[in-house]
Amino acid sequence: MDTNIIIQDNTNEAAKFAFIQSKIYEIRGKRVMLDFELAKIYEEETRVLKQAVRRNIERFPYDFMFELTKKEWNELITNCDKLQGNIKYSPTTPLAFTREGVAMLSGVLRSQKAIEANIDIMRAFVILSDYVFNYAELNHKLENFMLETIIQFSEIYQILTEFAEQKKELEKPRNPIGFKQS
Repeated sequence: MDTNIIIQDNTNEAAKFAFIQSKIYEIRGKRVMLDFELAKIYEEETRVLKQAVRRNIERFPYDFMFELTKKEWNELITNCDKLQGNIKYSPTTPLAFTREGVAMLSGVLRSQKAIEANIDIMRAFVILSDYVFNYAELNHKLENFMLETIIQFSEIYQILTEFAEQKKELEKPRNPIGFKQS
């Protein structure tokens, strides 16, 4: 019987997710993607994406999408060196989409590329969330381990201190055994 084992090469998928994850920023305590980054991934013009969003604004409540303030935009430009040069000088501030907002974009942008890109983006958000969750869980386990270790070391220290005190007692000069003459 001839058995063929097929090994999938996930390096292309990993590179795709790494690329998408590099486009996820944390703004206002939320993980978001900016409109011009999404437009590039969807192979659409940014103005077309914004136009589609504004036509369907009722689908994008504040927790799905928000517009950056000038201060937030300037702060992001200052802190983030991976933004393109021409984007940095745009007079308009970008829209920021949370994971839910990106999911909602799939209903607004109907091209095949947008659907495929949306699936990849959602998977990248899930991988990132899993990573954060696993990191938090690992951190919690490490804290518990450290606490248990500290307790064990304190118990060992206490036992060693008791042994040291017992040794001092044994080393004290003792009265000789036997008959004493005056």
